[in-house]
Amino acid sequence: MKCSKQNSLNIEVYETSASGNKLTLLTNFTNSETATKIVIDATTKYQTITGFGGAFTESSAYLLNRLGEENRKKVIDAYFSRDGANYSLTRTHMNSCDFSLTQYSYTPTPDKELKDFSVKEDKDDLIPMIKDALATSEDGFKIFASPWTASPWMKDNNKWVGGKLLPEYYDTWALFFSKYLKAYEAEGINIWGFTVENEPHGNGNNWESMHYTPEEMTDFVQHHLGPKLEADGYGDKIILGYDQNRDGLQEWVDVMYKDEETSKYFDGTAIHWYDSTYEVYPEALQYAHHKAPNKYLIETEGCIDSEVPAWQNDAWYWSKEATDWGYDWREESKKYLHPKYAPVYRYARDIIGCLNNWVDGWVDWNMVLNRQGGPNWFKNWCAAPVIVDEIEDKVYFTPLYYTMAHFSKYMRPGATVVKAESLDKDVMITAVKNPDGTVAVVLFNPTEGKKEFSLELGENTKAISIQAKAIQTIIISTN
Repeated sequence: MKCSKQNSLNIEVYETSASGNKLTLLTNFTNSETATKIVIDATTKYQTITGFGGAFTESSAYLLNRLGEENRKKVIDAYFSRDGANYSLTRTHMNSCDFSLTQYSYTPTPDKELKDFSVKEDKDDLIPMIKDALATSEDGFKIFASPWTASPWMKDNNKWVGGKLLPEYYDTWALFFSKYLKAYEAEGINIWGFTVENEPHGNGNNWESMHYTPEEMTDFVQHHLGPKLEADGYGDKIILGYDQNRDGLQEWVDVMYKDEETSKYFDGTAIHWYDSTYEVYPEALQYAHHKAPNKYLIETEGCIDSEVPAWQNDAWYWSKEATDWGYDWREESKKYLHPKYAPVYRYARDIIGCLNNWVDGWVDWNMVLNRQGGPNWFKNWCAAPVIVDEIEDKVYFTPLYYTMAHFSKYMRPGATVVKAESLDKDVMITAVKNPDGTVAVVLFNPTEGKKEFSLELGENTKAISIQAKAIQTIIISTN
């Protein structure tokens, strides 16, 4: 008997929803005459996926060290095991940042040769967390590091916040990166690469920062950092320029990729999402890709900022109640970019929008924070996918954790983004073809109603549905 076309598509469907699903495997779907089409064309290919993940911060690592052994392992496994989110691309900070317990530098003493360089501040919490993650991950993951500022003695204002790197210390600062690589190698940690500077425009003179213009950063990379890493045997390390919001992206890539000489040591561009709670800036992303089509384009930081996180209240993460820095502080002409929003919606919408506009990696900010949204020396409270009560030794996996896992667990490094289209424009969609031949499709339904559709890949179809206010990953076996 000939197999029907309807049953010829072999799939697994996992859903997270406001109604309570959490990466739940769904098996029962009904046929509907009103179903719309979702069409996957795995032969039309775009960028190659570098990875998905989050950041190792001193704050996260400190909190994990204050949990009991069982809960500490539970969190590490949730992020890095194959049964968990299986993170593949991660970030960490060099020197202190706002999500550190105090302000510190690996090189506190003025000395151009950096003879006292030491990462001892990282050895109590940060390095053990990274080592445990490496030991847990069966597939491995990439780590890139970002400085928030050079030591104050290298800067024109001699302060942690703001100011510029003095030109006389450009070579010293390049040496800092090389010494960092060597110090982490000694700890058994291989660093994949760097962003040159976290948020070179600054952050309103709040916490650690150091300012560059596009021309200054390009000069530093072209004539100092790139040649120094190459000379010290680290020429294979990735260097990502910019590392701030997408609204300013065009100006930066025009300078970074002006010609072959300026482009030589830049391997890609890093971006953040804080310019808007809903706008993905597709035109800016498209422009950056076409300016340097063979370079990385990676979202290196995003989070629910300016919020004390909701504790054991899943509904909050699905509701338009969160506000961000721009809700209060943005200039009036741009305040419209910062309405109240639902945290899950912001993550899902942004990751899908990024993948559909040439972004190849997406990295969340802190992996773990506490019920206050810290610790943070500046009291810059934020949310994270995993919230802990370090006093009571309790762990809360928020819906943001499951949202991240819909991508990181099922879209693997080396996957290729492929063409995907939903004829129902209320449903967002993106898809990749994985190295193992499977196709992973992520759908996001932000509406109040269930959606039914016919999934098509080639000549094969399958009737599927997605709940209201839900994100769904469909794994299609093509073998």
